Amino acid sequence: MPNPTTPKTYRVKNFGCQMNVYDGERMAELLADRGMTAAAEGQDADLVVLNTCHIREKAAEKVYSDIGRLTKVDGSKPLIAVAGCVAQAEGEEIMARAPAVSMVVGPQAYHRLPVLLDKAAKGERATDTDMPANAKFDQLPQRRRIGPAAFLTIQEGCDKFCTYCVVPYTRGAEISRPFKDLVAEAERLVENGAREITLLGQNVNAWSGENAAGQAVSFDGLIRSLAKLPDLQRIRYTTSHPMDVTDGLIAAHGEEPKLMPYLHLPVQSGSDRVLRAMNRSHTADSYLKLLERFRAARPDIALSGDFIVGFPGETEAEFEDTLSLVDEVRYAQAYSFKYSARPGTPAADMEDTIAAEVMDERLQRLQAAINRDQLAFNQASVGKTCEVLVERKGKYPGQWLGKSPWLQSVHFTGDAGIGDLTTVELAEAGPNSLSGRLLVPATV
Repeated sequence: MPNPTTPKTYRVKNFGCQMNVYDGERMAELLADRGMTAAAEGQDADLVVLNTCHIREKAAEKVYSDIGRLTKVDGSKPLIAVAGCVAQAEGEEIMARAPAVSMVVGPQAYHRLPVLLDKAAKGERATDTDMPANAKFDQLPQRRRIGPAAFLTIQEGCDKFCTYCVVPYTRGAEISRPFKDLVAEAERLVENGAREITLLGQNVNAWSGENAAGQAVSFDGLIRSLAKLPDLQRIRYTTSHPMDVTDGLIAAHGEEPKLMPYLHLPVQSGSDRVLRAMNRSHTADSYLKLLERFRAARPDIALSGDFIVGFPGETEAEFEDTLSLVDEVRYAQAYSFKYSARPGTPAADMEDTIAAEVMDERLQRLQAAINRDQLAFNQASVGKTCEVLVERKGKYPGQWLGKSPWLQSVHFTGDAGIGDLTTVELAEAGPNSLSGRLLVPATV
């Protein structure tokens, strides 16, 4: 068991999705609120928080490997907290298998991390995996560490119950944070330097709420309300679900200039039979028709998606349906994964599992198609003039890195600074980024 001590420094190590990044930032703010400081790069921390993701196979085993690496040759170790979805799903087992762990806290309970830390400082071990709706947000400190691009969680949980997914079990039912709280947090983010906000949720477009007058506000209404913040220049959102796309959201992409021309809309498969087995609510055709409507509203929109290959029972012909869908959409970028059985999900008990070597070969073919289209999208952008939000310095003197409206990484040299919106001509394209020429001094 770790020696009782009061930690002075911390490090939060995030795995997985942007929502984990947001949660990690909020945990860091909680620890900073107690007077702790973030450990410098390359320095040991008194407390290490492993903020875990449970989507992929063997996620828990990776946690144990990380725990083991935190123990030094002389046997000393920091206080260790395991947070996130692995903590929620396997908290009791972690405490039983890993005596080095002092705290286990789920993604809906991390606002109580200071209470667990007080126990750990006394040599006690504690677990908290309760799932109180929205309670954590009311108890978190105000945002402090803000960059030019910030995350804002507006919705958590999932009611869709896709047969392969653990999110409904680790994050709970769909809940929407109150409208007034989101506006207030967005205002604070902007006041502290954020020029772009990405709205987050497991099904972010399932968000709904009421304004101060008690009137219903839809997801697109929230976007339009946040767009009224004068110093907020850009709005993005992820991850959306086809089932929750509304006419208003599609219209917002054509009508609200602060809503960036980028859409991440997961499809998972191009086969209708596989989609039914996954308990997805759409067909390949209905998905494609949605994309057509988005493109009609915003012709320059960049499209992104998610794919799973090797779902139980997937035939070669059904995989070819996925390749055909990719060929038709021509994604600006997309994410693809081999099917990973998650304990407790319906798909984990399905028969007709696909051999690992078949999944590997299919994934390579799918990723080749995705990479082809991503490069083509970047190449088609050459010659365009756009605003780039500068997020950090590059590795060369005078070089800056930022994002285009289409979420492309762009690097350029010139007179600029972090947080600037600079007008850049996109000059050269690679598979993962573009180089640009600075045309107009930054707007501040």
